Amino acid sequence: MAHMKHAARRAFRTHDHGRCRNGVLMAAERMACSGAVRLTPVRRRVLELLLENHRAMGAYEILERLAAEGWGRQPPLAYRALNFLVEQGLAHKVERLNAYMACMHPPHAHPPVLLICHGCRRVAEVRGETVTDAVAAAARPLGFRAARVSVEALGLCPRCHAQEVQEQEDCGQDIRRQRDRDRGHPPCSR
Repeated sequence: MAHMKHAARRAFRTHDHGRCRNGVLMAAERMACSGAVRLTPVRRRVLELLLENHRAMGAYEILERLAAEGWGRQPPLAYRALNFLVEQGLAHKVERLNAYMACMHPPHAHPPVLLICHGCRRVAEVRGETVTDAVAAAARPLGFRAARVSVEALGLCPRCHAQEVQEQEDCGQDIRRQRDRDRGHPPCSR
């Protein structure tokens, strides 16, 4: 599943997102054609909204978008579509954000580890088999069998991390300049 590792990298970098989007939509269409799922127009539209970028979206954000497009403003409309997409492996619920994201690897059954940037809210999914294996191994001596494991890591994507570092450097330079002014030193040209 090297494709999963590469897709995770793309979530946080500039790339041809149309390719990501089209790949997932084609997988969903294949599932629908095989009779495995019933991809109604509203379900397809919700999946398209989730695929607009690698960012988690809340149910009410999706509902607002649907309402603006004439689909109606009833919360069950969005929740039913989202629940269906999650059940079919076409989306993941991001518990930490109480939001949803498109699964970038349907129809492969996989336990994802979700990497959430708290700066820009982009989310990447990476393989989680080793994590779920570790949870199963830890639970086994207790006689516990995990039915579902949800792993979410909160942090900064490369872009937001670089921005944070730059802001810290800028702040440090401002502090040095102020300190130099307070001491009566001429400003340095750092």
